[in-house]
Amino acid sequence: MSDRLSVFKTYKLYVGGKFPRSESGRVYEVTDAKGKWLANAPLSSRKDARDAVVAARKAFGAWSGATAYNRGQILYRIAEMLEGRRDQYVAEVADAEGLSKSKAAAQVDAAIDRWVWYAGWTDKIAQVVGGGNPVAGPFFNLSSPEPTGVVAVLAPQESSFLGLVSVVAPVIATGNTAVVIASEKSPLPALSLGEVLATSDLPGGVVNVLSGRTAEIATPLAAHQDVNAIDLTGADETLAKELEIAAADNLKRVLRPQPVDDADWSATPGIDRMTAFLETKTVWHPTGALGASGSSY
Repeated sequence: MSDRLSVFKTYKLYVGGKFPRSESGRVYEVTDAKGKWLANAPLSSRKDARDAVVAARKAFGAWSGATAYNRGQILYRIAEMLEGRRDQYVAEVADAEGLSKSKAAAQVDAAIDRWVWYAGWTDKIAQVVGGGNPVAGPFFNLSSPEPTGVVAVLAPQESSFLGLVSVVAPVIATGNTAVVIASEKSPLPALSLGEVLATSDLPGGVVNVLSGRTAEIATPLAAHQDVNAIDLTGADETLAKELEIAAADNLKRVLRPQPVDDADWSATPGIDRMTAFLETKTVWHPTGALGASGSSY
């Protein structure tokens, strides 16, 4: 028998590229599917939510201004690092969702593949949703997508890792920054993801991860004047309605819970979650006088 004491992991929030404890000092017990204690997770407060928004706003300018190619490289780097810590995430997902090791491994592999999938879209989405518009007159008329801004993301409650990646990756792939509320009952894979993000090339503040009571954290975020959009995936019907009403105060974009949210997260996601948080900028520019010989340029 070994007389060695195990070193239990201390889970912390991930805000602004750092790992603070909740300013409230509160924690709550996280258990596995059988009710066995796993860890104490930070119980985020309204102040933590506001701090995360400040960090996300500070990071938005540089992240949205980065080239799409550079964002794709960074997302791919995240996938590389997740691959290196695959066994850790398999164990965490198995405990969180009560899955066998093989099923948890399939979930983790799909999550890693999802990062790669969105990494490939970063420099292609503009070609799909933007382009030249045919107009009557001597004008160039070009539409191009731009990120909405700071997006609050309520991660799925049941799919603690694959679902989480599926709602976070499209937000940042298109140049937005995110404040993520992890699954209330299974937050540990999300908090561990912060450790990967911190040691990847992702700038601090692009993704901020909070854990705790979903309703308690989401309510101030929905009403926050510096949050531009909110994804309600992890909210139940009652909470989603309340948050949507609060979000109307500053005309936030709202992505309501979708039928796919309750289905298989491993299905090909399409581009809907990317376009949900994109604005379209249209530029008009005169071509000059057009005569028989063509443009005057």
